[in-house]
Amino acid sequence: MTESSHDRVDDPRMTESPHDRVAESSESYVSESPTSGSCEPSLDRLRERFPRVAIVHEWLTIPGGSEQVVLELLEMFPRAELFTSIYDPDPWPAQIKDRRVHVSYLTHVPGARTHYQRLLPLMDRVYRSFDVSRFDLVISSNHAFAKNVRVRPQALHVCYCHTPMRYAWEEDFLEGEDVGGRIARLALPMLLGRLRRQDLRGSASPDVFVANSSHVAARIERYYGRTAEVVNPPVDVDHFLGLQRCPGGGGQHATDGYYLVFGRVVPYKRVDLAVAACRRLGRRLKVAGDGRALEAVRAVAGAEANIEFLGRVDDAERDELFSRARALLFPGEEDFGIVPVEAQAAGVPVIAYGVGGAQETVLDGRTGVLFDEQSASGLATAIERFESFRLDPEDARENAKRFGRARFRAEMASVIDNAAQAKTGS
Repeated sequence: MTESSHDRVDDPRMTESPHDRVAESSESYVSESPTSGSCEPSLDRLRERFPRVAIVHEWLTIPGGSEQVVLELLEMFPRAELFTSIYDPDPWPAQIKDRRVHVSYLTHVPGARTHYQRLLPLMDRVYRSFDVSRFDLVISSNHAFAKNVRVRPQALHVCYCHTPMRYAWEEDFLEGEDVGGRIARLALPMLLGRLRRQDLRGSASPDVFVANSSHVAARIERYYGRTAEVVNPPVDVDHFLGLQRCPGGGGQHATDGYYLVFGRVVPYKRVDLAVAACRRLGRRLKVAGDGRALEAVRAVAGAEANIEFLGRVDDAERDELFSRARALLFPGEEDFGIVPVEAQAAGVPVIAYGVGGAQETVLDGRTGVLFDEQSASGLATAIERFESFRLDPEDARENAKRFGRARFRAEMASVIDNAAQAKTGS
């Protein structure tokens, strides 16, 4: 590893991470993957055309689906520099730690790594203050303000939009969130109005929007008046396709098996509904993950012996959980939802709330069950419906193959290439 030639902070309000380095040489996953040859020439052209790339992401605190997109973008552009508002280096692989990461002063605010939503009113200014003027290509990974970064006119700005800012546009999204006391709640409508204005203003910045699902593309058009290309997020389906199912330890019809919730335990994911439904039916449930809603969900579980909270698990534990689970429960509304695709690649059926990304990734009656009423009773009915079926794990695996990493790289490379040609006329 060598020091980057750009080894300074570009704005006095910004600080660098302790790992503020960029790889002198980094092997791209494209060159390693035997399935990715079709997009390698396009990527080579893009890397030559855009030697200086910035990837701007909201915050790097807890790994999730949007961060998998960032990791794949870093594989596409191994010399890219990262910009983010809040950075906790602990949970990230060397792919992030061992490169230049520009972070804002917000990362030093006490409690910022766990309560970053409370800092949203400051983030428009933070992203507008990042200096990305020396970059040829800026890719913003956006679900709040990352797209608001100011890019020089000659550079290409591609926004991969996980969603328009749901905090601002969908007030019920804040249900279950701690927004403060009475005064804060009274001020909330004014604050949300300000966030909407900032979000709408920032939507004019990108040259092209890329949505992670058709569901999100419709939101982008509704809120921003912009059209968007649809490129589903990358999922490491090859890894999960290789996992063995163990029906005796939790197949669809195994009475001693368990249902699984996997991922961040935050209010909008409605893990409480999974707990309540399994309590009602007397079914075993394992909850793998942590987050700010964990204590509230534990309260719903009470002393129920069938509900087990595992906390954050490593990859090997995740694989073991998938291999033995009867089904994955996914009761929240997701913009796309990577975990259900991972589960299906492992041959695990998915029982999901049938709104948003789940409509595009789960085949009702074939790879799982979709339910319409987002409630404990609605989920309980779906579980009982699921248990009346006999689903073929191979159908789930085949369905998941649509969402692989090589497909993401090829489609993103095509979008960037077309956008560059449209911008320059060549």
